[in-house]
Amino acid sequence: MQVDIKFKSIALRWFMNMFLIIVLIVCTVVVAFSLIFVSIYTERIEALSNDLAYEFNALANTTVPGFRDAAIELAANFQYKDKLEVQVIDRHDNVIVTTTGFQPDRVSMPDYEYVKENGGSHTVKLKTAAGERVLACSTALHDASGRYLGAYRWVTSLRTADRMVFNLILILILIALVILAFCAFSGLFFIRSIVVPIRKVSNTARKIAMGDFNSRIEIEKNDEIGELCDTINYMASELDQAENMKNDFISSVSHELRTPLTAIRGWGETAKMSLGTDEALVRRGLDVVLSEADRLSGLVEELLDFSRMETGRLSMVSKPLNISELLAESVNMYVELARQQGIELIFTRPAEDITVSGDRDRLKQVFINIIDNAVKYTEKGGQVLVDQLCEEGCVRISVKDTGVGIPAQDIDRVKEKFYKANKTVRGSGIGLAVADEIIKQHDGLLFLESTEGVGTTVTIVLPLTGQEETEPKAADENESINEER
Repeated sequence: MQVDIKFKSIALRWFMNMFLIIVLIVCTVVVAFSLIFVSIYTERIEALSNDLAYEFNALANTTVPGFRDAAIELAANFQYKDKLEVQVIDRHDNVIVTTTGFQPDRVSMPDYEYVKENGGSHTVKLKTAAGERVLACSTALHDASGRYLGAYRWVTSLRTADRMVFNLILILILIALVILAFCAFSGLFFIRSIVVPIRKVSNTARKIAMGDFNSRIEIEKNDEIGELCDTINYMASELDQAENMKNDFISSVSHELRTPLTAIRGWGETAKMSLGTDEALVRRGLDVVLSEADRLSGLVEELLDFSRMETGRLSMVSKPLNISELLAESVNMYVELARQQGIELIFTRPAEDITVSGDRDRLKQVFINIIDNAVKYTEKGGQVLVDQLCEEGCVRISVKDTGVGIPAQDIDRVKEKFYKANKTVRGSGIGLAVADEIIKQHDGLLFLESTEGVGTTVTIVLPLTGQEETEPKAADENESINEER
């Protein structure tokens, strides 16, 4: 079964949230660098042009009658005619002379108009009639008395500057494209390295959700995604085991229910046919019916307890009780059964009664379950030893058998619900799980020690009541008082 899931959101979110931001940043950087370069290069051209045309400031030392002659002389001796055009304008807005010898275009001279009104120097970018971009700067000239004499104006072409700016912008754009291509490639590679494994994880997870617990994800990388794949594989393995245990549980419970029902039906029909003819057979049949009914009732009660445990409704009514007496009652229930199966069941009741606080019925249920397991898994000629010991504020109860034992790989799981280490023996697989929960609710411990082929020991540890701890002390005080008397 192939389940394909299409992913678009991660790549789309990456494109919208990351790549577009990177594009915006790169474009902003390119534009900013271009503007800065243009500004710096323009300032350098302006500064160099001012230095080259600086000698025309000498016209400020002339008079109105000598202004024209001095301008012509300076223009004739200007050394940088190939780099810069300088124009001299008199006070009547007439161009007296230019360093190129050609009459300039008077259509637009905003720089001159500005300095004529405001004085000083003013630089502007213009386009000539031929469409060439130029940089023009006019400087007003005044004599010593402050009288306006005219101005000189230099003009230089921006063709070389524009070509350099264009080349720089082109280089920046190429660098930006390389950066964006690298970001796109690395980003898509990174997204693919995430999306492809996630697609596999999603497809496999859906298969598992649809009941295919044998599906596994091939772990290719040792990173967080690899850990996720390993976790999902482990989950699938656990679900597979849980499914198998559930099926085994249903099978076991069905068998456990069918066996007493078959016995009840069979002996019921036998007793019915024997009415009035064989009273002994009728009584025997009724005894079997009642026994199997009790067994069936116990199994149903165990299932109900398990259901209550799963939903957190397994209630306890704690009262002080004699644990020694309760344990003795539980052992006595199996003395005859053990004898019939050729098993020696030994329990020596302590001389002192021990009191604990707990639910009598629930604790008896635990003892019966553990003793029943010990007898059930012990073969003819074996032994079941029940022991009780009081130590360090608690009572330790152990049930040791010489049965088949539990394999080492199963010992840590036998208290799990539905789990059965030995599927050939009757049982639902939930009794020990319920028993463990009951002991936990009594603030106690239940643990197992087992060696396959040797036997199993189940130990229960329950805390003593406060009365049990304080009574011996009170008795000692009374004895001390009597001795003093």
